[in-house]
Order: sequence, then C-alpha cells, then structure tokens
Amino acid sequence: MMATTQPAIEPRTSRDDADGNTHWIRVGARAELQGVTVVSGGRHGIAVFPSSTSEAVYAVDNRCPHMGFPLHKGSVADGILTCHWRHARFDLESGGTFDPWADDVQTYATLIEDGVVYVDPRPPGNRAAHARARPWDGLEQNLGLITVKNVLALHEADVPAGEILAIGGRFGATYRRGGWAAGLTILAAMGNMLPALRPEDRTLALYHGLVNVARDCAGQPPRFALDPLPTQDDAIPAERLKGWFRRFVEVRDGDGAERALLTATAAGLSPAILADMLASAATDHYFLDGGHTLDFVNKACELLDLIGWDEAGTILPSLVPGLAMARRSEELNAWRHPVDLAVLLEPEFARLPALFAAAGADADWTAPEMLTDTLLGDDPEAIVAGISAALAAGAPVTAVSRAVGYTAALRVARFHTSNEFSDWITVLHTFTHANAGHQLLRRAPSPELTRGVYHAAMRLYLDRFLNTPAARLPEERPEALAELPEDADALLAKLRDLLDREQQVQAAGLATYRYLALGHDAAGLIAELGHLLLREDGEFHSYQMLEAGAALHRELAPVDPAAASRVLVAVARYLAAHAPTSRAMLQTARIARRLHRGDDLATDSDDDA
Repeated sequence: MMATTQPAIEPRTSRDDADGNTHWIRVGARAELQGVTVVSGGRHGIAVFPSSTSEAVYAVDNRCPHMGFPLHKGSVADGILTCHWRHARFDLESGGTFDPWADDVQTYATLIEDGVVYVDPRPPGNRAAHARARPWDGLEQNLGLITVKNVLALHEADVPAGEILAIGGRFGATYRRGGWAAGLTILAAMGNMLPALRPEDRTLALYHGLVNVARDCAGQPPRFALDPLPTQDDAIPAERLKGWFRRFVEVRDGDGAERALLTATAAGLSPAILADMLASAATDHYFLDGGHTLDFVNKACELLDLIGWDEAGTILPSLVPGLAMARRSEELNAWRHPVDLAVLLEPEFARLPALFAAAGADADWTAPEMLTDTLLGDDPEAIVAGISAALAAGAPVTAVSRAVGYTAALRVARFHTSNEFSDWITVLHTFTHANAGHQLLRRAPSPELTRGVYHAAMRLYLDRFLNTPAARLPEERPEALAELPEDADALLAKLRDLLDREQQVQAAGLATYRYLALGHDAAGLIAELGHLLLREDGEFHSYQMLEAGAALHRELAPVDPAAASRVLVAVARYLAAHAPTSRAMLQTARIARRLHRGDDLATDSDDDA
C-alpha cells in the first residue's frame, strides 16, 4: 500500500480548542482519501488510514513499534494493519497488537469536519503509565526488546529506578517456585551499581537485571504465597519468631519457615530484625550452597533498600526454598577430611557470645598484614585463632569481616591462569560469600552471623591450592607497568581493547593497577568496568564480582588505597577472563535505543550503545 501525495500541511483553524490552540493537522478531504496518507507529526510521521466500510478514519504512528518499519508500507484487511517486516499485526482503531513481541502502536485522534479530515498529533493517554505496565509483559513473555524499550521510556519519563527494580523484584519473587535465584541477584547488584555507572549505561544495567529475572522464571511454575499466622492483638515476640524460623529451616520445613517469616513481616518488624532472622538461619550451617545462600539473603535486603521495605512480605519469602533446601558444606568430604573443620570451629562458636561482646572496644583497629598472611596460609587452626584473637583484642567485627573479604579478593587477584577455568568461580564464591557476611554484619551484627566470617575463612583455606602457583600482583611487575601509557583515557581505551580479546587476564590487571597507581579517578575506572561488563552477555558471577568489588573498594579506599587498588585488579582480571561474548544483549539494546530516538533501522549506524 503506497502513500498518497500530501501537497501541504495546514493547521486546522475551523475550530480552536478551549485553550485556543490550533494544533490539529489537516489531512485532506475525506472523499479524496484513498489508501494511506502520511503527514508530519508525532515522532516519526503519522499514517492515516480511511476505513473501506465506513466514514471512519484511523491514525497511527508510522513506525512499527517492533523494529521501526514504515507502517504505510504495510497492508490493511478487516481492520487489521499488518507490518510487512516481521508481520506484526495491529488493530487500527485501538493500536493494540495481536503479537505481544511487537508492542502496541501509538494511535492519534482524528476528526472529520465539513468533509475534511484532521488529526491531532499529540499522543493521547499517559505514555509513562503504559511504559510502567509493559516491562511486566516483557518479563512474562521473556521478550528482551519489549523490556529494554520500555525501560528507556520510563527513564525518559523520569520514573525512579526503584520503581523499575520493584517490577523485576515482584515478578521474580512471584513467578519462580524455586524462589530467589541468579536473576534477582543480578537485578539487585545492578541496582546498587547505578550511581557508579555512566548515565547512558544505567538503562542497560536495569535491562540486564530484568532480562535475567525473566530467564530464571521462563518455563517455571509460580510460587503460591502462604499467609502469616492469624495472630491476635498481642504480637508474637520477635525472638520467638526468629527461633521458629531457624528451627523450621533446620529441619527443611519450608512451609513452616515461610509462615513464621510472613508473620514477622506482617508485624512490621524492622529491617535489621528481619535481616538477622534470615542471616542467622543461613549461618546455622556452613557455607550453604557454595556460598550463594548468604549472598542471596544479603542481596534481598539490598534490593529492599532500593525499592522499599514495604515489599518485604513479597520479596523475602522467595529466600525460604533456598535456605531450607541448601547444600550444607559440613556434609561435604572436603570440610571434614583430612581436617575436620566443623570439629575445629564448634568450640570457637561456643565462645562467640563473649568474643562478640569484646569486639569493637578498639574502634581504631586495622587489620595487620600478618592477619592477611595467616588467612592465606595453610594452617586452619592458625586462621581460626587469628580471627578470634582479633575479636578478643577489641577489633570491630565489621573490620574483621572486611579483612576476610579483602583476603578473598586477593585470591582472585592472584588466581593463576594455569588453573582450570571453572575455578574462577570457586574463588569468586568465597569472595561474594565474604562480602555478603560483611554487608549483613554492618546491617544487623550478631554472634550468630559472625559465624559466617569463620565459614568464609575456612573456605579461603580450602581455596589455597588455587594460588599455587600464585599469579604475580601488578606491583610485582614494574617492567610491564612501565610499558603502559600514563594518560587516563589511553589506559581506559587499553582496557577496552584488552576485553575485546580472549584471556587478557594479566594485561587487564596491569592496566587497572597502572591507572590507579598514577592517581587517576577511581570512579572513572569503575564506570568503565561497568560498561565493559554491560556490553557482554555476562555470566552470573561477573555481575557479582563487579558489584562486590566496587563495594569493597569504596570502603577500603579511604583507609588503605593499596588494598583498594588490588580489589579492582581482581575485578578487572575476572571480567577479562570472561570476555568477550557474543554481545547479543547489547545488540538488542542498540536496536531499542535507535527505535527510541526515531532512527531508521534500514540505514547504517555507527552507534555503539
């Protein structure tokens, strides 16, 4: 169907609106309209279609909302407009699509007066409200293009990021019976990273989080939420609810645990009490599910910080299946033989209330290098004794947990590429578990949660062979550093180039260290690392590594800049080990961005998103 020639575009002047505006566009005499007429207006031009069975006239945006094909080149039959690119179909009157992957097309009001057709180029309705609803559709259908297009629309409408994160959080917590998984963790991690990213990468970060939530839920049965206990006016004490919750998790009774937790959220218990309830259950056993369980608890709390704790009753129950059914490391041979780590730790845990009470007396305590060396060593008894001695000497528990987290980052910074590739994830799990325990201790310190510091330290001990041999830190290779440029932009460009090639692990660490050692702004480097991850089809653990590394760097930078630099070296090395990928998500985001700008996708573009 070809467009008719439109000789002129005239404002409608035969009748003004009540406010005196003459915004209407004259299309032409109704009797002369044949086929489709395209007039200027809207964002991409407006296609005006006369009905073949009545005097009605319909007007829609001339770009197909799916991939931007000009709709005036489509065809109309029985009131349905079909785009000839991907054959998306639209009801001409409402603009609604029959194909969810295509999105609805924008319609415009038309008017016939004295036999002349006019179109109002102002889009009716609330586009922000439409964009708020559509990401949910994208999640349900696992349609990445729908998701990213509407995240762009929400950003343009100045909708807060917390609202967008809440959509993903509610969806992921509801539509996966197995509960919290990687997608929700990525969503929370990217939400945490938003302030550190470049403005143009923030939409991409939200898109990555939402898409991974959708993938987790695709093909999965939904969760059917239970109800809280029917308590009367007298609330059940928080300590009793905590005891019930831990007992039910202990015996793998997910239903009982969920009802206890829902009763706690319905009672309006504080975020700190809820976090303590969950974290205590997660540290009743050792290094649950390879470290993921404690990290999931932490990320759920951080997601609620971003979207509001009034969503706790929806979000937190999704953690229960993982808590109740997690693999318990004390049941694994590596933790019981040749050294029985559980037997080693249990007496120390009996002392923890007293050690916890002593902790914090020395507010100025900083971790000595000797403690780091001990944590990296091969004597588990010495490791346990070193942590306990620090607490007994008055070290703040969060200073000790931070020291364990930093040591876990050093394992990554010194991970040798002669190891099996899959063991990158082994050292990553230790780091993210340590980070989760540290962040939760900052939120809700307790003797029970402090056990997680010892768990992470024992996992560090078990990882020791992955630093045999140990990769040299960048500062131990001055001759290689001297070959790199000094300019900040040149070093960032070098890093981008390195991650366009496979296995540039050592070189990426060197470029990162060189940048920081020269005093360049760490914020610029972190934003670059974020961009480098978001252009990839990232694997789950890369998002964890970036976010946890950025958080630890933020804490260490004011007190130990050298240690903070090594943390970002670890991040860069990990990302380099997992790049490049096919970058399909980036291509989808490029398409969405070009459609949002109104570009013609049939033309070439150098846009690199």
